[in-house]
Amino acid sequence: MLRCPATFAAIKDQAYANMHAPATAVATTMRTTEELQRIASQVRRDIVRQVHGVQSGHPGGSLGCADFFTALYFHVLRHDPANWGMDGSGQDLFFLSNGHISPVWYSVLARSGYFPVSELATFRKINGRLQGHPTTHEGLPGVRMASGSLGQGLSVAIGAALAKKLNGDDRLVYTLHGDGELQEGQIWEAAMFAAGKRVDNLISTIDVNGRQIDGDVEDVLPLGDLKAKWSAFGWDVLETDGNDMATLLGSLSEAKARAGKGKPVMILMRTEMGQGVDFMMNSHAWHGIAPNDEQLAKALAQLEETLGDY
Repeated sequence: MLRCPATFAAIKDQAYANMHAPATAVATTMRTTEELQRIASQVRRDIVRQVHGVQSGHPGGSLGCADFFTALYFHVLRHDPANWGMDGSGQDLFFLSNGHISPVWYSVLARSGYFPVSELATFRKINGRLQGHPTTHEGLPGVRMASGSLGQGLSVAIGAALAKKLNGDDRLVYTLHGDGELQEGQIWEAAMFAAGKRVDNLISTIDVNGRQIDGDVEDVLPLGDLKAKWSAFGWDVLETDGNDMATLLGSLSEAKARAGKGKPVMILMRTEMGQGVDFMMNSHAWHGIAPNDEQLAKALAQLEETLGDY
C-alpha cells in the first residue's frame, strides 16, 4: 500500500496529476486540520460545479457534509483505492445511505484516487458512471451499493459488518444517513438488530441538519430526542459539530476507540445545509436545485481553489 503525500503541496501536486490520468494508489495517512480544511474547500468547489454543469442534483446536503467526507477519506478510513474490490477484505468500508448527496462522495472518491478527477465532468450525464444516485452496475470504484431509496444503507452495512466478523477481518464499517431518512421504518428495524446482535464493528453517522426536501424536519415529521432514542435502542451515542474540522476529527477518533466494545456506535453530527456558500445556508431551498451561472460565480468566489478544478 502506498502512502499519501505528507505535505499539502504534495497533495496538490498529486491532485493535478490525477486530473487526466488513471487513478493511482492513494492510502489514507494522517493530515493536519488545515490540510483537511483546504481539501474540503476544493470538494465544495467540485460539488457546485458538478451540479451546475447539468443543472441537476443536490448541493445543499453535499456542501454540509464536505468536512465529514474529507475527514473520513483523507484521515480516518483504512483503505486502498488501488486495490479496490467489492468485498473490501482487510479494509474499512463506507456506505452512503442518503445517496442523493452523491456530488460530495464522487468528489472525495476522485480526489483520493478511486478514479480520475476529470471524470467529475460526467456527473449525471448519459452513459456515465457518476449517476445522480450512486449505483453499482456501472462498476464505479468505491461504490458497493445502490442508494437513493432512503432507509436501506444501515441494513446493508450491518450485513457487511457481520461478514467481517465471520471472516476474522478486524476492519470497521462506516455509514452516513440524513436526519430526514430516520423517518423510514427500516432504519429502526436495523438499529434494533445491530444492537441486539452486538454489531460493534459498525460506526454510523447521522447528518443532523434539520432540513429535508419538503422543509424543516421539525415541520415535516419531528424526530424527537435522537440521542435518547439511539441510546434506548442500545447504541453508544456521540454528538459532534460536523462543520468544525478539529471537533469532527476528535469525535471520529473517539468513535473508533469505542468500537469493539459490544455496541454499535452512532455519531449525531450537526451540520448546516449549504455550508460554505452563504446564500445556500439556513434554508432547505437548496436541497435539490442547481445554481445558475451567476449563482455559481458567487459560490466559487467564496470557496478557495486549493487542489485545482477539474
